[in-house]
Amino acid sequence: MWMHNGNIGGWKHVKRSLVLGLQERWFTGVVGNTDSEWAFALFLDVLDRMGYDPDSDSLNDTGFGHSILRKAMLATIKRINALIASIPDKTFKEEEEGLECRSLLNFAVTDGHSVVCTRYVSSMTDEAASLYWSSGTSWQEDQSTKGRYRMERRDKGADIVLVASEPLTFERDDWVVVPTNSTLTIHKQAVMIHPILDEYYNPNPSYTRSPGFAVSKGLDSTEEKERNE
Repeated sequence: MWMHNGNIGGWKHVKRSLVLGLQERWFTGVVGNTDSEWAFALFLDVLDRMGYDPDSDSLNDTGFGHSILRKAMLATIKRINALIASIPDKTFKEEEEGLECRSLLNFAVTDGHSVVCTRYVSSMTDEAASLYWSSGTSWQEDQSTKGRYRMERRDKGADIVLVASEPLTFERDDWVVVPTNSTLTIHKQAVMIHPILDEYYNPNPSYTRSPGFAVSKGLDSTEEKERNE
């Protein structure tokens, strides 16, 4: 299962290169035309080239393993960034309104055993589209308000982990923000956060990014939400 919230920067200029770089089996599997579908084909191609066959029947019992999924996700983002970086300079000059090359890559993938999500933007100054997670022992409908749910915690363990673009309940303290340019990995209800260490990584935890780009794309921004509350 695959999910993408965002966009691949300069898509019309990188699509052909992305498609031509895929192995035949993943190229022919795409039936649509969106950047999200081709990003998934690219992810499968990356896994295959790493030596892990996405079509293997043995995956039903074990999956790839969360570390393999995370490595493949990082390699997919790296390949997307490399394709955008290869856009010729003359293309930028020919674009009348300017070529937008920043990508918002909030991806999620699962092999049925582990889940890997990303909150990512190819920019040093912009904030990625928002992403949150919450965990507990059960996800229950509030008896006093129909249609309203809450995360229950009967002990320190976690039987359920939810990931969402924005909090699904009014109890904001139940939700943890995934930092911009990070991966979130879930394996056996354990949650692990890792920074994505590339050219857009900033090690300063107090560094403030701008929410403008994500908001301009119609996506929620953690910084923007906090300013409006």
